[in-house]
Amino acid sequence: MYTLIIGNKNYSSWSLRPWIALRAAGIPFTEQKLGFFTEEFSRRVGAVSPAGLVPVLLDGEFAIWDTLAICEYLAERHPEARLWPQDARARARARSLTAQMHSGFGAMRQALPMNVEAHLPGIDFPAAAQQDIERLQAIWRDTRAAFGQGGPFLFGEFSIADAFFAPVVSRFTTYGIAASGPVRDYMDAVLALPAMQEWTRDALAEATFVPEDEPYRKQR
Repeated sequence: MYTLIIGNKNYSSWSLRPWIALRAAGIPFTEQKLGFFTEEFSRRVGAVSPAGLVPVLLDGEFAIWDTLAICEYLAERHPEARLWPQDARARARARSLTAQMHSGFGAMRQALPMNVEAHLPGIDFPAAAQQDIERLQAIWRDTRAAFGQGGPFLFGEFSIADAFFAPVVSRFTTYGIAASGPVRDYMDAVLALPAMQEWTRDALAEATFVPEDEPYRKQR
């Protein structure tokens, strides 16, 4: 059975990606959570990952420590889970969007850090972050229109692309980002996933401490 090492569920947007992919696909795994800014975090993660970051997937003693690499590994090992769309063009688009989310939207990430337990509407964001927000919503609208006929997710059925955008849905919820039409419908579909609801419940139950002068997003 796999072991997935993650950070705090309230904050660790990168941990959410493979976690929700595993859970939504019904792939068995054991979760090990390490609190940020603890001695255990540095010791445990450093022992299995040269990056020293979460998440890390352990398949026996073999470690994979990047979110995209983890999800690709799972898709290859579990083709029956259909973690990528079956249609070749849809699959190529899903991979393109996943890679874009993996490496982009830095202004949005900086201005809207994931914080599941918080409700922070009405914050003024820098122009670059607002542009990221608008671009993300356009991506969701366009992808749903082109590929989403088979279900409520970006490519109809849940895929790795949805796993990568799930933390964005959480951020938009926390900061009260206005959403309507297909964007609102998509966000509601992600939030209604049993896996997303489980993550949210766990995040709300956490007792965490984050130093005010430290960036808590210690993940990749």
